[in-house]
Amino acid sequence: MKVQSLCLAALAALLLAGVRGEACSNVIITKGASADGSCMVSYAADSHVLFGELYFTPAGKFRNGSRLNIIEWDTYKPLGEIHQIPRTFKTVGNMNEKQVIIGETTWGGREEQADSTGIMDYGSLIYVTLQRAATARAAIDTIVSLANRYGYPSEGESFSIADANEAWVMDLVGKGPDNKGIVWVARRIPDGYICAHANQARITRFPLNDPENCLYAPDVISFAREQGWFSGADEDFSFRDAYNPLDFGGARACDARAWSAFNILCDGVFVYEENGVEVSRPASDWTEYALGHDLNGEMPLFVKPSRKITAKDVADVMRDHFEGTPLDMTQDIGAGGNALPYRWRPMHFSWNGKEYANERAIATQQTGFWFVAQARGWLPEEVGALVWFGTDDAATSYLTPIYVSTKSVPECLRVGNGDMLHYSPTSQFWICNRIAQACYKMYNVMAPTVRCAVDSFEQEQMFSAVPSFDEKVAKLVSRGRLRKARKLMTKYTVETAQKQFASWVELEELLLVKYLDGNVKAQNEDGSFVCSEYHSGTPKGIKNIPYVEAWRKAVAESEHGKVLEVR
Repeated sequence: MKVQSLCLAALAALLLAGVRGEACSNVIITKGASADGSCMVSYAADSHVLFGELYFTPAGKFRNGSRLNIIEWDTYKPLGEIHQIPRTFKTVGNMNEKQVIIGETTWGGREEQADSTGIMDYGSLIYVTLQRAATARAAIDTIVSLANRYGYPSEGESFSIADANEAWVMDLVGKGPDNKGIVWVARRIPDGYICAHANQARITRFPLNDPENCLYAPDVISFAREQGWFSGADEDFSFRDAYNPLDFGGARACDARAWSAFNILCDGVFVYEENGVEVSRPASDWTEYALGHDLNGEMPLFVKPSRKITAKDVADVMRDHFEGTPLDMTQDIGAGGNALPYRWRPMHFSWNGKEYANERAIATQQTGFWFVAQARGWLPEEVGALVWFGTDDAATSYLTPIYVSTKSVPECLRVGNGDMLHYSPTSQFWICNRIAQACYKMYNVMAPTVRCAVDSFEQEQMFSAVPSFDEKVAKLVSRGRLRKARKLMTKYTVETAQKQFASWVELEELLLVKYLDGNVKAQNEDGSFVCSEYHSGTPKGIKNIPYVEAWRKAVAESEHGKVLEVR
């Protein structure tokens, strides 16, 4: 079921559904759904041209009349300038010092809604808003104000927006070159629930008279009517259906990722509200929807997880390749002899007059950076803002803790320490890529070694080291020793990142030596290699791992299998 035969029309739908190289995935956890009472947002910035580095903008004071240059995030193209405000907040990555977090996924939209004359692209909306907004609701207002005042040149977007108390999902898209600004809707995720989105507008019908939980553009319905995209009663209006109609590609390549995240965090059972009544249904009820075969079974926007969710849970969701589902990327011949859960682009191919498509999972090879950010309201604001930050493919990379109160960025994550065309031996992005590229050759053999190292580091940091450090610096803040606390948070951020970077350099050396030429060298309990009794540099106990059964069967049954058969 992995490689699904498609008609030409369905393949065209896949390509037009926003399945771009920079496709991204987000998971949002409310504080009532989390194990520690934090609001969390995860984000994978997936682009074949985006370098993984940690953006850092100090708080600022500006004179009246100051201007801010806007550079398009994707291309570095100058777009224009906007007014600067008198005071801005400090930002680190996609979080600010007020514990506001913003992530995104792009979904295209109708071609006629693009406005090439606008100034505020989606990336600039994120990072400028983080400098200006002290709460999630203020972030929504800021995004709307900036886009409507200066124009919006990007495609349709879903934003994840959270602070220490609330979490929101926001869908927005431009109104075209003759209508500056955006149409949009934002819904607050009920406390105790979670949400996920991945390059497909997720908000369908929404409450029209509940400003505490739902905000929207005053013309979001009337504009769709004017364009001929909606003609029913207001209460039946669906943002998704009007502005990003669901098709095969939107379900199979996009919503399938949200379905998989829900499936993992809900242990296979979706609990959600329908017409004010709590409903419980197995995730398998939406399998045909995820496969793109049944587009009528609308997936819930919010679901209740089966357990309280930790940052580690969310991090591991970001490493998903549909394992254990009908879309499992390790199970078909496309995974090769070593169960590689990746398919190089393009996502489609033709054979004997038929068109086929591969899956797009949450974890992907083209990730620039990814994170799980936590807004932790029970801690002092200066301590509560925390970003677990990683680079490259989430499945073979680690998350290191970054306190937003840090006064400097680790050298391995510094902007300018390498780029996509210039290798740097001191860059976290490049060492993570080296390890990922190594694993792609013998994935089912090598990736578990990497995952063991990832789990060891993250579990120690997430469940022991960081909570203990939080307590220490929180006490300092409560005693008025903020300067000392910030100094310690900077030291912890930098030293932890650099120490783990060094361990990853050592890990790559281990992978090279241990798995050289497809062999697997034995190791002692202390990690040293088992050697010959006659020479310390000659290995003993080498093993060879057979190719996976599906691959062996496919080769044996192929035409060439007759040549390979031993008679």
